[in-house]
Amino acid sequence: MVEEKKAEPSLRERKKQATRQRISNVATGLFFERGFDEVTVAEVARAADVSAMTVFNYFPRKEDLFLDRIPEAVEMFTEAVRQRGPAESPFTALRALALQLIDQQHPLGGLHDNFPHFWRIVIDSPALSARAREGVEEVEEALARTLVETAPELSDPHLAAAMTIAAYRSLYVTTARRLLAGERAATVANEHRARMEAAFDALEGVFGTG
Repeated sequence: MVEEKKAEPSLRERKKQATRQRISNVATGLFFERGFDEVTVAEVARAADVSAMTVFNYFPRKEDLFLDRIPEAVEMFTEAVRQRGPAESPFTALRALALQLIDQQHPLGGLHDNFPHFWRIVIDSPALSARAREGVEEVEEALARTLVETAPELSDPHLAAAMTIAAYRSLYVTTARRLLAGERAATVANEHRARMEAAFDALEGVFGTG
């Protein structure tokens, strides 16, 4: 598979991305301070110095202000598969992405001492918890579509996507629970990484593309 170089975003697109990030940062600060359910979209708009309509243009639902990395997760997982090398299996590419996120202490990697505060807010809000589950489903569906398009060697790309996301979610949640219980990221890091490696070993073994 030939890797295509992405075009650099235009100035207009960069300004839109900056506005989106600013609104999300303001909202997150308010949610951390007062709790998700106690902050309105109108208050976020005032604090970010934009209209409520502008907020909704960037974030269709209030929950997306806090769980703003769902689109990023969709893009990361699908692009890892699309941009993989000619002899590289989808699982090899996804493994590399997962380990990179862990090493970078990226929020989608689930391994940082600051993350428990974020997760507590999600757990305390039924609306956020429901949106988080929907987000996982969105990533799985997008990954399945990408595997259908780019991995004809897979006999069941939908099952492959479901098993990949289920494994990733299980590892993420297990580590999140340990951090919420008071363990430090440095204490669980090696085990988290080893379990991620084992999960992808199993996936490659099941689907025979390693």
